[in-house]
Amino acid sequence: MRSKLHGFTLIELMITVAVVAILSAIAYPSYQEYVLRSRRVEAQSLLGEAAARQERWRAQNGGYTSSVANLRLPWGDKSENGHYTLTMATAANDGGYTLKATRTGRQASDRRCGDYTLNALGVKGISPLGTVGDCWR
Repeated sequence: MRSKLHGFTLIELMITVAVVAILSAIAYPSYQEYVLRSRRVEAQSLLGEAAARQERWRAQNGGYTSSVANLRLPWGDKSENGHYTLTMATAANDGGYTLKATRTGRQASDRRCGDYTLNALGVKGISPLGTVGDCWR
């Protein structure tokens, strides 16, 4: 008597591989978008923290600082995970400031939302890609 072999046939294995490939093709772009969105929140958090510290500096020193270092942010001029770099411009005669979070590293590939800005009046901006409504959520 011949023993019966148990196992998967080549067809069954190919069907399984095809199903996994299809699921991966659907899931991976969604995952990438989720990662980019979570990094965008990092930029918004960086700008919010920098703006709060800038206002604190003004209350204590009578004017805005022109140096990011004076804000004493926990990560210096970078966001928490280093996906954005903070720069700042101040207006003449202490007329305010504009903070900018510039994409760096892997976040530079974000084609939906660009670099974030926030000024002393609380006006939010995004450049050169995206809209404030889509990116500042």
